Amino acid sequence: MHVLQPKHIRLSDKDAEELLKKLNISKSQLPKIFLTDPALPEGCEIGDIIKIERTNSVYYRVVV
Repeated sequence: MHVLQPKHIRLSDKDAEELLKKLNISKSQLPKIFLTDPALPEGCEIGDIIKIERTNSVYYRVVV
């Protein structure tokens, strides 16, 4: 991972469920990130939710 690349973290099933409940959305409503994206952590699968931590903000993406 490059020093300028934001941190990508795969959420556990429990954390993902809590996030979706908190935001009152479904996985299909999250922005997408491709499984082939080199920034993804090892072991990601389709349907996983990724937390992207940037300097001043946090984003969520679903792996497709």
